[in-house]
Amino acid sequence: MYEKESSALAADVMTDICHREKIKREQVILHSDNGSPMKGATLLATLQQLGVVPSFSRPSVSNDNPYSESLFRTLKYRPDYPEKRFETLIIARQWVNRFVDWYNQEHLHSSIKFVTPEQRHHGDDKEVLAKRKEVYEKAKQKHPERWGGQIRNWDEIKEVYLNPEKITNKAA
Repeated sequence: MYEKESSALAADVMTDICHREKIKREQVILHSDNGSPMKGATLLATLQQLGVVPSFSRPSVSNDNPYSESLFRTLKYRPDYPEKRFETLIIARQWVNRFVDWYNQEHLHSSIKFVTPEQRHHGDDKEVLAKRKEVYEKAKQKHPERWGGQIRNWDEIKEVYLNPEKITNKAA
């Protein structure tokens, strides 16, 4: 978090992330809005050098990226979300760091079958979901009268959409 937006600062952040996460060329797409920092020459040159593919949201469309939309909605509706602006940049950074840690390591996300982003990022979700499926199957075998049909689907989610019902309706 910085006091101002700039293409150079965004380039530094992306460089740090790509090195820390060992991102390979063309492994990820950076989806962003059409703001000037995200379209600035410094960031675009850095993305090209890193092999990160830039993508920009369509004008007046706020739901192109379900992950970022979910994050910002969750952030804004947190009970401890500040009503007034932060007193200092350090206080703002501390609040955001706590939120990010909670969001990635504790918050169970319904769209990815109630695992954390960290579990999904590291591939741990597969084991978690397999164990849940096993527990549900054993429970159904033990007490079939409690089940009206199939157990809950705990298969891994491959793709996530912000508004899946709209995508389903378009396919029909």
